[in-house]
Amino acid sequence: MAKNTTSLRGKDVLGLKDFSKEEIRLVLDTAKGMKDIIHRDIKKVPALRGKSIVTLFYEPSTRTRTSFETAGKYLGADVVNVTAGTSSIIKGESLRDTLYTLQVMGFDAIVMRHKAEGAAAYAAKVADPVIINAGDGAHAHPSQGLLNLFTIEEHKGHLEGLKAAIIGDISHSRVARSDIQGMRKMGIEVHLAGPKTLLPRYLFEEPGIFVHDRIEEAIKDADVINVLRIQLERQKSGLFPSMREYARIFGLNEKRLTLAKDDVLILHPGPMNKGLEISPYVAYGSNSAIQEQVQNGVAVRMALLALTLTGGND
Repeated sequence: MAKNTTSLRGKDVLGLKDFSKEEIRLVLDTAKGMKDIIHRDIKKVPALRGKSIVTLFYEPSTRTRTSFETAGKYLGADVVNVTAGTSSIIKGESLRDTLYTLQVMGFDAIVMRHKAEGAAAYAAKVADPVIINAGDGAHAHPSQGLLNLFTIEEHKGHLEGLKAAIIGDISHSRVARSDIQGMRKMGIEVHLAGPKTLLPRYLFEEPGIFVHDRIEEAIKDADVINVLRIQLERQKSGLFPSMREYARIFGLNEKRLTLAKDDVLILHPGPMNKGLEISPYVAYGSNSAIQEQVQNGVAVRMALLALTLTGGND
């Protein structure tokens, strides 16, 4: 097999739309070695010794922020956390000024979450450090899309030719957008289902993407089902009738699961609304890789940090 000569050194990670198939493959292959580090008794390597990383989160996060922080520390980097509620941001400091402040402090990478779509792309234009998008509004969540691909490949042994169903609020989900972009580039057929008010119409014409009004059609013979978290504030906007109705019509339960392949893999980005978009039986059943996704997230984010800051060669 020919050696992958692709490099991500110095690349901003804004969305999987900007990644080639070869770049995605590089991250997935690198993450395999990173997962070995997580399983060691001593979880520390000097790959990023001397590097400094800051997580800049304008929205609450447990999994993603902690995952990036852990990833950086396992690789030997110095990691600092900045949240909107405990910094000068609360005093009205602009995003631009915050980025400049972090830049002059000498940080090599800024891992950033922001409620505004395009905020990470803006940061990449005005700041010198590597920018890694940890979620910008409903636009993109590239590391989540990559960890989902990594988890799927670990279980299935390949990606090309699989059928994946994504269920729920597609329109407002940055996870769904990153999943769709990454899955299509790696040859996965994508089927979407949810209330019509939560399905983006522009996807109807995309090759390899199939949109269904009924969850049963989407999950039939599926190899993978990714259940999205229902954002309960959408219910207040009248985008679906009630939580009970949503669970009855679109929730993934034991009965519906029988429509998919016997070895179907269940994913969920977390946190889960158990009994709403997913039943406890499915969430904790033998087909679920939801907890494994969390560990794989650390491995994938270790890969992203190492590849963008050193090229993975140092």
